[in-house]
Amino acid sequence: MSPATQQPPRARALASGWPVRRTPRWVLLAGVVLVLVAVAVSLVHKPSQAQRASDMRGFLTDVTSDIESCAGGVGESLAALRLVQAGQDTADDVSDGISVAEQGAANCSPATNEQLDDLENYQVSESLDSFGLIGAVSGLVAWAAPDAENVQLDVAAVLSAKTAQARSHAEAQLSRDLARLNAQRAKVDSPIDRAIKSLAMHASPPTLPG
Repeated sequence: MSPATQQPPRARALASGWPVRRTPRWVLLAGVVLVLVAVAVSLVHKPSQAQRASDMRGFLTDVTSDIESCAGGVGESLAALRLVQAGQDTADDVSDGISVAEQGAANCSPATNEQLDDLENYQVSESLDSFGLIGAVSGLVAWAAPDAENVQLDVAAVLSAKTAQARSHAEAQLSRDLARLNAQRAKVDSPIDRAIKSLAMHASPPTLPG
């Protein structure tokens, strides 16, 4: 008997029954070219030192403007308290100091201060990403609320205290909250100072009383 004739192997059919189309080579090459172009563009548009310094000046102008109304209230509240503690006050000075402190506390809340609300949503320029200024912005918001709010409410409590015991308790709370306020200011100043030094600028962080 003659050996059985073997049939040539048949192409394996796909489960779907539809032929598979290979991606044309020109499409793959075009993709590679686009990636290379994107990399080249990013390198070409790398910001210069001068551009980063300009962006940093803009950053400082923006955040200083946003925080200054709250910071100004803190300074005024503490000045009013020192005036009273120095014995250079009248009943009207005490009343005015309480009003200044309470109004200043309200002005340090993003809910009632549009500038602080803007600060919460502030976008740092991409050219400054390496300096960690996003943390400085969030630190500024925290400096205002709740830290600066609490300090000014403490000032109002000290000024409105009717007994020595109540005054002593309010002053102790004020001392603790001032320590927190100053510690938060250090967290804000650190990345800003680092950026200023790196960019060889003559500038300073926003003024934050405490």
